[in-house]
Amino acid sequence: MMKHTTAIAFGMALVATPILAEMPRPDGLSALGDAPIPASNPQSDAKVELGKMLFFDPILSGNYAMPCSACHLPDAGWAIQSPISFGYPGTTHWRNSQTIVNSAYYGKLFWAGSSGNLEHQARSAARGGVAGNGEDDMMESRLAFVPEYRERFNDVFGDDWPSIRHAYDAIAAFERTIVQTDTPFDNYMNGDDAALSEQQVRGLDLFAGKAGCIECHNGPLLSDEKYYNTGVPAYSGWEDDEIAQITFRFELYAKGSTEAMYRSTKDDPGLYFRTKETGDKGKFRTPSLRYTAFTYPYMHNGMLETLRDVVDFYNAGGGTNDFADNKSALIQPLGLSDGEVDDLVAFLESLSGEELLVEEPDLPEMQPLPAAMAAN
Repeated sequence: MMKHTTAIAFGMALVATPILAEMPRPDGLSALGDAPIPASNPQSDAKVELGKMLFFDPILSGNYAMPCSACHLPDAGWAIQSPISFGYPGTTHWRNSQTIVNSAYYGKLFWAGSSGNLEHQARSAARGGVAGNGEDDMMESRLAFVPEYRERFNDVFGDDWPSIRHAYDAIAAFERTIVQTDTPFDNYMNGDDAALSEQQVRGLDLFAGKAGCIECHNGPLLSDEKYYNTGVPAYSGWEDDEIAQITFRFELYAKGSTEAMYRSTKDDPGLYFRTKETGDKGKFRTPSLRYTAFTYPYMHNGMLETLRDVVDFYNAGGGTNDFADNKSALIQPLGLSDGEVDDLVAFLESLSGEELLVEEPDLPEMQPLPAAMAAN
C-alpha cells in the first residue's frame, strides 16, 4: 500500500499522519455488474426454477441420457475438466467445454461465436450431433408426458402443451443466474484496496502493461469477444483416438469443408466454418478469464493444463498450429521473468471467487396421458 504523510497542527505541535492513497485502477477493466436480461425473455422465479430442472433433466436429448449438466458439471467449473467435452454416447465432442458461469454476459456463444444468445445456444447444444443429438418434436413430445412439466409450462408461459422453444427460454433464464460478481478482482475494482495481495497488484500491472493481456482480455467480462489465432497446437487426440478422428471428420463435412480440405485438414479451422474466409482459419473467440480457477484445462481444445501453462505459452510467443499464416501479430514473446510469471498467475487467480455449487433438483417422471388429453 502506498503511503504519504502530512503535518497537521494541533496548537504548537505537528503530528505526522499517514494518508492512504487509492491504488490506481487500469483503464479498460472494470467490475462486473448485473447480468443483462433480454426483453424477449424476462426473468421470473418460476421460470428460473423450471430452467434449472430442464438443465439437469436428460429428457432434452436424443437418447434420454445427455442433459445440459452432462457437459456443464457444477463441481467441474460448470464445464468438463478434460481437454475435450463429453460427447453423445458412442461419440466424443471435438472442443473444450466452456463454463456457463457468467455466460449471460456474452454476445457470442460457443468458441466460434455461432450463437448470439443463451436461448439459441441451448437449442444448438440440445440438437448438436455430437452433443445432445435431440430432435425438437421428439423432445417436446416427451415433455408433454410429464404432468409436472405440463403444469409448470402452463404457469410460466401459458402453454397448453410444453413448447420446446419455451424450454430453451427457461434454461437460458436459469443460466443467467449462474454469475459471479464478487471476486477479489471485482472488490478491488470497486474500491477495496485490500482485496488483492501485493503480488496480485503487481500481476494486474503486468496484465495491463508489459504482458499485454488487456489487448484482448478487457472490459468487465475480460473478453473483447473478437477472434484470434494464437498458435494453440492441434488437439493431440486426433493423432491416436479413433472416435475423436471420426468426430473431427464429421464436423469437417457437416460444416461445409471442400473435398481437398476434408482430406488434408488436421486441425480445427475455428471461425472459418462460419465465414469461409481463409484468413479466419484457426481463429477462436476470446474467452473470459473469469472463474478460470475451476475451468481447467484451457483453450478451445484443452491443450494447456494450468493457468501457469497459459502464461508460459504467451510468454513464449504462443505456439504453432496448422494455420500459422493466420497467427495474430499481437502474439509475441513477452520477456517475463519467472517472478513476473508468478505475479501474473496470482492475479489471474483473483478473477475467481468461491466455487459456485447448487443442489440438483428432483426431477419429475413421465406418466401416461389422461384419456381426455390423449383423445385431443
